[in-house]
Amino acid sequence: MTNAIKAHAPQLRIPATYLRGGTSKGVFFRLQDLPAAAQVPGAARDALLQRVIGSPDPYGKQIDGMGGATSSTSKTVIVSRSSRADHDVDYLFGQVAIDKAFVDWSGNCGNLSAAVGPFAIANGLVDPARVPRDGIAIVRIWQANIGKTIIARVPITDGAVQETGDFELDGVTFPAAEVQLEFVDPAAEEDGAGGAMFPTGHVVDDLEVPGVGTLKATMINAGIPTIFVEAAAIGYTGTELQDAINSDAKALAMFETIRAHGALRMGLIATLEEIATRQHTPKVAFVAGPADYLASSGKRVAAGDVDLLVRAMSMGKLHHAMMGTAAVAIGTAAAIPGTLVNVAAGGGERHAVRFGHPSGTLRVGAEAAQVDGAWTVTKAVMSRSARVLMEGWVRVPAG
Repeated sequence: MTNAIKAHAPQLRIPATYLRGGTSKGVFFRLQDLPAAAQVPGAARDALLQRVIGSPDPYGKQIDGMGGATSSTSKTVIVSRSSRADHDVDYLFGQVAIDKAFVDWSGNCGNLSAAVGPFAIANGLVDPARVPRDGIAIVRIWQANIGKTIIARVPITDGAVQETGDFELDGVTFPAAEVQLEFVDPAAEEDGAGGAMFPTGHVVDDLEVPGVGTLKATMINAGIPTIFVEAAAIGYTGTELQDAINSDAKALAMFETIRAHGALRMGLIATLEEIATRQHTPKVAFVAGPADYLASSGKRVAAGDVDLLVRAMSMGKLHHAMMGTAAVAIGTAAAIPGTLVNVAAGGGERHAVRFGHPSGTLRVGAEAAQVDGAWTVTKAVMSRSARVLMEGWVRVPAG
């Protein structure tokens, strides 16, 4: 008697590139290379991206996938030629939950935005006529999650994207080539928030948070919806590193409660229960005035090196550096007198701010103005770097 041979589905082989952008890394795809069912939004796309990253993983390690078991390394990007006038490519970002079957499409990743231009050029998605033999290629990116334009200035050497260089970015170990990003009109047009930079109509609100108290809060839609609170009001100094918060279950629960009640006030959710399906946005950050501290690398950051200190939560954990989109929110809020960010930086008018984060410092500029009594911001600018880590194909079990 012969044993029956069980049939097994083969693995799909999908062209992909693994890139670092800023202080994040993720798996990048051309839309045209995805299986047909995943070329449109929906369950098939979400299931594919989760399997690529290795989620949902009850062990929280993403061992059977490309993810790195942190919010900064559980990311996916889909890029395609743009059909929009004056844009080169469309860029869609998916934040993959680690232990849940969920992909959050509600916001952008500012760090990975730095890798979109280089990826698009290297993969033939940008008109070759727009890429100089040597110099800077200007890539016009449509950020499809939030409906905004990003301008990337990508260095080109001998007709190819230049990745090596001497630009140093705190939170990234090795230097690389600088990619300058300009976030055009970055006030996020979030659902329910009416596209207002300050959805409550105020630069500072009293936010009632059960079990925490009434906190002063600046709730802003710029780059990504962000809730800023004062470090001292929640028992912190602004010099904290990851372990001080991420090892404290009570603290993590407090930040999630603040996030839920802030999201409700911002009109991003209709009920508190909805926050569970919106993990990527809004962000929560706490601010303080300048102080000396040791960064996670052991590097000393002096009070005189920064205008203020900021620590930000991402996907339920304190971020190891700073999300690029949150940096846009910081720069924008710093430029508007009276916000908690502006006050922590010393108040007054400013067009740029350097802030301290767990890995070091970062400078971001913003141009803000008051028009007919409402604040607007025309652009926010910062520099990041990007590098291809691996390219070829990812494999996932078919079906």
